[in-house]
Amino acid sequence: MAPNSKPYDDFCRRLAGEFKAIVISVNYRLSQEHRCPTQYEDCLKALKIIDDVNHWSEGLNANLKHCFIAGDSAGGNLAHHVVVKANEHKFRNLRLIGMIAIQPFFGGEERTESEIVMEVAPFISRERSDWLWKAFLPEGSDRDHPAANVFGPNGEDISGVDYPATIVVVGGLDPVKVWQKRYYEGLKKSGKEAYLVEYPNAIHTFYAYPQLPETSLFMKETKDFIKKRQQHFT
Repeated sequence: MAPNSKPYDDFCRRLAGEFKAIVISVNYRLSQEHRCPTQYEDCLKALKIIDDVNHWSEGLNANLKHCFIAGDSAGGNLAHHVVVKANEHKFRNLRLIGMIAIQPFFGGEERTESEIVMEVAPFISRERSDWLWKAFLPEGSDRDHPAANVFGPNGEDISGVDYPATIVVVGGLDPVKVWQKRYYEGLKKSGKEAYLVEYPNAIHTFYAYPQLPETSLFMKETKDFIKKRQQHFT
């Protein structure tokens, strides 16, 4: 979905209201016309534009020293890789103090138990996931490419990367949940500050439905995480 589609616009507006924050949703080039790493490059470019504060922030009460990067599903994948790439650039004004990975979309050649048991689930299926990886990854790559399996056999060592504290949100009815938990575990093993939040009855993209109790819980957990990070850097 485009960032100006109604579900995402509604979600971002709710985030802005709940967190008293400026929310910027990035419109990046899509697969399969534009393959990885195009999307990572587009999102990194967005951070560079935000960093150029003199060109956009007039009249806004924006504290660029208290920035968070967030992403849901594929956006959670993008957020991880953009944080890693951001280490190659020296920002003048922007500082990332936290990351919110909402059911991040990762994978690998291995078939995990959740992928087998939940072969078909709301909004995501094993067949659809395989097609998405095939459309996204560089030609000739398999799902153990580091873009998909970040801590797999071809993954990059991020122990030396300046990585912000991260909250990883997992739904119990999400076929990708095993990969999400492995991502959290990989962050911890790499020496990063990470927190795992699980909602046993949550489907993939549960947060798009304000009426679900998990959505309110997610908002509270995330708001608490943001406040703690802001206090840490005050």
